[in-house]
Amino acid sequence: MKKLVVFASGSGTNAENIIKYFESGPLARVSCVLTNKSEAAVLQRCDRLGIPALYFNRHAFRAGAVLNMVRSENPDLIVLAGFLWKIPAGFIEAFPDRIINIHPALLPKYGGKGMYGNKVHEAVKKNGERETGITIHYVNEQYDEGAIIHQAKTAIDQHDSVEAIAEKVHALEYEHYPRVIEKLLRNNG
Repeated sequence: MKKLVVFASGSGTNAENIIKYFESGPLARVSCVLTNKSEAAVLQRCDRLGIPALYFNRHAFRAGAVLNMVRSENPDLIVLAGFLWKIPAGFIEAFPDRIINIHPALLPKYGGKGMYGNKVHEAVKKNGERETGITIHYVNEQYDEGAIIHQAKTAIDQHDSVEAIAEKVHALEYEHYPRVIEKLLRNNG
């Protein structure tokens, strides 16, 4: 059985969706969830779902303690699900083409440092875009610049609120992210 390690910074809805997607099949399991926020709701979700979850601080992340812990898990794939910190080069070197991220826009538009969550949706609305979507990509040393694995689009009506745009994008995330993870796992081993 393949192992997934998930990194999350917030509520954990994508993490929960991924956990539930794989829990009943023979392909893979989420072995643990890691978060950089001690108050992140993802910790309570994992507790309820019976998945080990761990909080870590910036020092542990930069000094290599988190990398060592992840190495001990020996994951087949590291999945970023709303994780907002830049991944250190040591992680990328240790897990080449095994770290993926989901971004709530059609990259290369609306990517980069500081572009996450509603900040992305506000920019999309402000610029009068007619469509938005998600991008699933490999993680490299730069924010949102890794090779694109998959994109999915949704139309935007000029009357859509930022919240309505966010709902459309979340629906795409929940539908596509687990399936893309499954495809990557099946194609790599």
